[in-house]
Amino acid sequence: MPSIDAANLRKDFPILDQRVNDEPLVYLDNAATTQKPEAVLQRLLAYYHTDNANVHRGVHTLAERATADYEASREKVRAFLHAASTKEVLFTRGTTTGLNWVAQFARQVLQPGDEVLISIMEHHSNIIPWQEACRLTGAKLVYAYLKDGQLDMADLKAKLNARTKFVSLAHVSNVLGAINPVKEIGQLAHAVGAYMVVDGAQSAPHMPVDVQDLDCDFYTLSGHKMLGPTGIGVLYGKEAILEEMAPVEFGGEMIDFVYEQEANWKELPWKFEAGTPNIAGAIAFGAALDYLNHLGMSAVHAHEQELVAYVLPKLQAIDGVTVYGPQDPSQHAAVLAFNIDGLHPHDVATALDYEGVAVRAGHHCAQPLIQYLGISSAVRASFYLYNTKEDCDKLIDAILKTKEFFNGTL
Repeated sequence: MPSIDAANLRKDFPILDQRVNDEPLVYLDNAATTQKPEAVLQRLLAYYHTDNANVHRGVHTLAERATADYEASREKVRAFLHAASTKEVLFTRGTTTGLNWVAQFARQVLQPGDEVLISIMEHHSNIIPWQEACRLTGAKLVYAYLKDGQLDMADLKAKLNARTKFVSLAHVSNVLGAINPVKEIGQLAHAVGAYMVVDGAQSAPHMPVDVQDLDCDFYTLSGHKMLGPTGIGVLYGKEAILEEMAPVEFGGEMIDFVYEQEANWKELPWKFEAGTPNIAGAIAFGAALDYLNHLGMSAVHAHEQELVAYVLPKLQAIDGVTVYGPQDPSQHAAVLAFNIDGLHPHDVATALDYEGVAVRAGHHCAQPLIQYLGISSAVRASFYLYNTKEDCDKLIDAILKTKEFFNGTL
């Protein structure tokens, strides 16, 4: 398997070649959004420079070119996820939209007394839509909890039963960095007749994904977390289930024919894509997938695991630092949430920024998890394919400087 030369890749990302507070930028907020390579930026511009037209509607040359490129990106997504058909690939605004669409479908399915099983580590996007679906249908939202910084599988199995109609879990936690065994959980869910929903926002950018092998019923992702533009995402759904689902939005593009008092819908996937879609975003996202495919997702994952194996022990060794999630680097994705005794996470993040190190501080849209951990917030450093061991060293050095500074002022 070819390895990734992250230092060489950095030349493809213009934004990384800058100084912040007179220090070279070390960008470690990749779980929030990733930077974009020049090839993606140029593809976005090229659409507007030469092919700007609406899709699926016109027969003129620009419209046909735009449509061909838009649908070519859908095929790239299909291949990237190993979906069976482009009918199973719906373009959305992002993971949040995809999860909301699934939860809307759940309102067709759920009855009073039914249950939806999620985990305490979920992002708000995989909590609030289910809260609403349960509130409106009389179903119950059930949580599986943690053991040793990871999903407690015994707890999940104990709570999975004949009343469970949906199981919805993050493939990778955006706080803990824990990698959940969603294939095994999907088998357990299907055994009781439940749908398996996977939040892939933190997995699709970082590891190979085969939705047919996972046998999940739905899988969601966000383009901006995997080198693509903001405002574009994907909901994968098994074709037979998508055929059952009612459209979420209504209007132009998703109809076959409109009568005065009723209408019927286009075939998949277009029945879910009302209005003018994010054409430029979808096309540029296709360029992002080209970039990732050129590197190879196995190589991306191996590179990130190498970084985690390098930096996690260094972080754990700093006196007064608590790292959340799995403590074994081999079980930890490239998301490291931590706190420093006596220091507020926002102060830590500000101090790191003075050193040119960009990290995130806060509750990370995972307040139930933060409360469960008994903290108010945390610092999060998250890595991607263009990060290096030198970036890891700069993070550790900046943390040590921060500790020294605040200890001197306390």
